[in-house]
Amino acid sequence: MTDNITGKIIKGVGGFYYIHLPDNRIFECKAKGVFRNQNIKPTVGDNVLMDIIDEQALIGNIRDILPRENSLIRPMVSNVDQAVIIFALSDPKPNFNLLDRFLIMMDRQDVKTIICFNKSDLVSGEEADKLKRIYEACGYDVIITSTYSRGDLSSGKEDGVDRLQALIKNKTTVFAGPSGVGKSSLLNAINPNANVQTGTISEKIKRGKHTTRHSELIWVGEDTYIMDTPGFSSLFVEEMECEELKEYYGEFVQFQNGCKFIGCVHINEPVCGVKNALSEGKISKLRYDNYKQLYEELKSKKKW
Repeated sequence: MTDNITGKIIKGVGGFYYIHLPDNRIFECKAKGVFRNQNIKPTVGDNVLMDIIDEQALIGNIRDILPRENSLIRPMVSNVDQAVIIFALSDPKPNFNLLDRFLIMMDRQDVKTIICFNKSDLVSGEEADKLKRIYEACGYDVIITSTYSRGDLSSGKEDGVDRLQALIKNKTTVFAGPSGVGKSSLLNAINPNANVQTGTISEKIKRGKHTTRHSELIWVGEDTYIMDTPGFSSLFVEEMECEELKEYYGEFVQFQNGCKFIGCVHINEPVCGVKNALSEGKISKLRYDNYKQLYEELKSKKKW
């Protein structure tokens, strides 16, 4: 038996944890009973010390969980550096209210977020640029990507994949977004060997490898990992007072000095700097409408 090998949990299913080692081997491990006694649950993203029980069969035991840099609840993962929120520009059309929910969810967990609008080959450059400007004005990095046009220089479109690769290098990045937006195609464009790793785990647990059922980390190279999360169709922004919501719309901040009332929530109050900026086109109506909808949702939930 070889003791105290350092690795990273890349997936957990049914009490088994799959540990990626620096030499790119993946071990199937159980957690020691001491974790259950201490009410500690290993999480995808954890760096661990493990003992190798069978080197040929790639079986081991988790001995200890190393200190976490951070820990997220949604999705459940530790030691995350940033998130990439992926929406398609078309097929399916983007649900901007859902996008804002993702952004708020990550902001509330203090995770730096990059917005990726995929499938740029399906829309005009003007349409893509308009959305890019809206969300860049809110303080987010925005990347426009297309895996369809990748390598086709005659298309005249920037595919954005190279920029995305540069932004995720040497980081652990959560990839999230609804189903059908092209997450898998992007992952394959970033790392053509991703299926090799997924296939290795799938063979061990006898599950299909084409549908993301559980959160898992995919090793891209060096200290670079991507967390592929299951597709989301809806998110409710929970455990927040409706008055807090404005804090997650960064573009409002510069106009709040024009509000007459302290604590203005920019809905029905007279003399509101944010609503003035909206009428002057300085704030996106798309974003403001989403804000109003989420505000009313939180307000109505509070009553119950």
